[in-house]
Parts: sequence; structure tokens; C-alpha cells
Amino acid sequence: MPTEFLEREGTPLPANVAVRRVVVDAAQWTQSALSLSGLDARLLALWGADDRDVDGAFRIFAAFLLPDHVLLLQHAMPAATPVYPSLAGWFPVADRLQRAVYDLLGLKAGAGDARDWLRHGGWPEQYFPLRRDVSLTQSFPVHSAPYTFVPVSGDGVHEIAVGPVHAGTIEPGHFRFSVVGEKVLRLEARLGYTHKGVAKRFEKMPLQEAHRLAARICGDSTVAFSWAYCAALESITDTELSRRAVALRALALERERLANHLGDLGALGNDAGFAFGLVQFSSLKEQLLRLNQEAFGQRYLFDYIVPGGVATDLITPMVSTMLDETTRLEQEVGALRAIYDDHAGVQDRFLDAGLLSPELAQTHGALGLVARACGIAQDVRIDLPWPPYDRLRPRRVLRIGGDVAARVQLRFDEAMESLRLCRMLLDMLPEGPSRVDVAAAAPGRLGLGLIEGWRGPVLIALETAADDRVRRCHAHDPSWQNWPLLEHAIHGNIVPDFPLINKSFNLAYSGHDG
Repeated sequence: MPTEFLEREGTPLPANVAVRRVVVDAAQWTQSALSLSGLDARLLALWGADDRDVDGAFRIFAAFLLPDHVLLLQHAMPAATPVYPSLAGWFPVADRLQRAVYDLLGLKAGAGDARDWLRHGGWPEQYFPLRRDVSLTQSFPVHSAPYTFVPVSGDGVHEIAVGPVHAGTIEPGHFRFSVVGEKVLRLEARLGYTHKGVAKRFEKMPLQEAHRLAARICGDSTVAFSWAYCAALESITDTELSRRAVALRALALERERLANHLGDLGALGNDAGFAFGLVQFSSLKEQLLRLNQEAFGQRYLFDYIVPGGVATDLITPMVSTMLDETTRLEQEVGALRAIYDDHAGVQDRFLDAGLLSPELAQTHGALGLVARACGIAQDVRIDLPWPPYDRLRPRRVLRIGGDVAARVQLRFDEAMESLRLCRMLLDMLPEGPSRVDVAAAAPGRLGLGLIEGWRGPVLIALETAADDRVRRCHAHDPSWQNWPLLEHAIHGNIVPDFPLINKSFNLAYSGHDG
């Protein structure tokens, strides 16, 4: 049946981790989803492609994360009837992904929510921007229409609309609360306000330049996205990197993780009324970013990961400076952790707030930090290690509480583990070139890059065209999986706790909307 079919038909796909591709028809698509739902699989990403210029068909792809590999399902549809079976019955996150695929390509899932997700009145209903016969320069007047939020009724129930424009400097997102008094009965989020047409912009870009666009999909995950893109390209071209290059990439990735955890720990303290924490952690993050500037030439490493390696090598004196920084951060983060743990007021705000049960996180396919705070052992660095993580062997960090307190403790744990990994990388930095040449890619190749960023696994699916250019590039941020879980975590909490709970998830807007 489905499992046997997958085992028989699976073929390897170029990737930095183990990936098998299986071509299925509509019935096998459904049966495969049913089988995978019972195999501890997570729907990692869903995207479509317009291949009418090749064979007259559209295609839908679904990548599933399994304990020891990634499985990619591929299903072709005739151009006249681009309809495929919905996956939402087995993988709830598919509902929003399918809505986005329809808005961009016009490929329709057979069932599920039919409301717009990315369009927001920015283009007509029968205009699909990722189709190949659509101009890059065409524009339309915005025709906004009311969005039908799911209604909640009952005695004393009323709605509070927050956003999409917020009082702070965060990106836009609309949150519709249904409440009785201050207690939240339901939250429904509407996103897509930061859709930038990244996938369309990728088309026809030179393969060896498009990593710069990937790096700018989400500014706090720039290393993860650019590494995922380069990993996909290097897999397609059979490029073997030096041990020094992959070590420097891992150093950059762990420093990106550290910067975000330091910033979040300060912001979470502030949201709990503990401004001292914001000041202290902001200072530590700023010092780390200043050392990034000194060592790599950038505070945020947008252009550090390049095809074949890294843009600049790390000079010997800087290794000693970074080791000293690691020692200092271990001491200071440890001291601040003790203060957070002993502060009754802070712990009162953290404990039991934004509770997400392990069962719900498992059912909805939580990824990354959110999953690990619910006791779900999911970390691509450990489960599907790529160089140099196959040698570093990171320690698995888990918490089981599922509340704000658990997500705070997980950040402390991960920060200390990242510092340990940075020390290992610096102590054992291999000799060799920091960059090698990448050969031209053959057209018609598809490769995947999968990197565990600080939020969770970041995926790039890259397809090549003639003249060493991009035919199609799909980027996926783990926030897709975790945004719906925020809506569950707020149930039963009071509205004033939403900023704290939201920050404990700290999900991407820009990386999500693409």
C-alpha cells in the first residue's frame, strides 16, 4: 500500500540532507498523506510550479520531515484542471499553505478554506503572479474587500481588532480577538501584509547571485536562508566545500542563533515588567553584533554565506577575541539566568502563560523552538546532520512545559549550547580555503537545502534553468507551522498577556509572507 509504494518508488534528490522524491498521481497523493500522518512525519513545506512550457502541466510539491530523511511528493496536473487533493485533513498547516499556492499559481486544493491569504486585493482573483505567462512589471490598483473572520457569539462576547499597523516597530499583522471581559475565547490571525513577490523575483536570476536575495527574505534568519540556498545549489552542482568553509558557516549560524536569543530574552523580560533584563541583554546582543562587524564586515551577515563557502576568512587574531567573548557571554548569560529564575514577579508572568500542550503541538506539526519547548525532539542539526554538525554532534535541548516559562528556559539552554558549539568551532577551526568555485548548473535540476535556523528548519527548493539561471525558487520559514499554534496558546489567557505570549513565540512576518 502507500508505505510500500514510497519505499519502492523513492529516488534520491540533490540536497545537503537525505531527501527522496516520489512522483504520485492524485490517489497516491492522498494515500501517501494518510500513510505519512501515521509515521511521525511533519509537513515541512508545500509549493507549486508552472511547467506548462515544458510538458503542459502544473505541479504541486509537498516536503515531509521524517525522523531520518525528507520525503518530497510530486504530483502533476493538467493545465486545464489544476486541482489536487487537500492535505489539511491530516496536516492542518496545509490549509494556509494551500491558500497561498492558489493565490500565487491558481492551483486549487479539492477542499478547505477558500479565503485569500496573500492577495489582500493587490491583484485580481483570476490573475496568478507565479504563472510563466505573467509579466513581472504588471501592476493593479488595490481593491480591498472585507475579510470574513470566523465569528464567535454568546453572552458578553465582543471582538478586539489589533493591527495590521501596530504601535511599535514590528511588521504588520492583523489579530482578531474574541473575548469575554479580558479572557480570550478565540484568536484568528490574518497575515500576508509583507508579501513582496520574492518567488517571482528569483525567476531568471543568475544562480550564483540569487543567494543575496535569499539572505534578505527574513532579516533575523539571513544566515539560515542564505545557507539553505547555497546548500541547494551546491548539491545540484556536486560542489564539495572545504572543512574550514563549513565550520565558518556553522559559526555564523550559531552566532545568529545567539543574537536572536539574547534579544528575545531581553524583550521577554521587558514584557514581564522587568526593564533591567531588556537593558542587560540588549547590551550583550549589541556587543555580539559589533564583533560580527569587526570579524565578518557586517553586523547582520546578509552577504557572508556565498556559493562555495563564505565571503571572507576569519583572521587568526579574531579567533582569540571570539573565544574571549564566548567565555564572557557564558558567565554573563548564566548570571542573568539566575536573576530571571529568582525573580518572583517575572516567574509569575511566565509560568502557565501561553500554554501549548505537547499533544496539540504534535497534531499541528510544530517545528523548531516551539516544538522543543513542548518536549518534541526535533532539530535538523541532530536528526539529519550536515557538515560540520555531523562532527559537532550538538546536544539535544528540550523543555516539556509548553508555556512562556518553558520557551524562556529553552532560549537560555540553546544560548549556552550555541556558545559551546562556537567554542568547539573556534578551537578546532580547520585549515584550508574558505571558498571554492561552483560549476555551472545543468538546466532542469531540482535541489533542496535544509538548515536548522534559530526558529526551526528553513527550506529552499531550487530549480535550475538554462544559462545558469534560476527557474524556480521556493523558500519556506517554520513560522508557517507555528503561527496557527499561537492562536491556540492564547486561549484562556487575558488580552494584556498577548504581547508576552507572542514574543515567546517570536514568529516571522516577512519570512512567512515571502
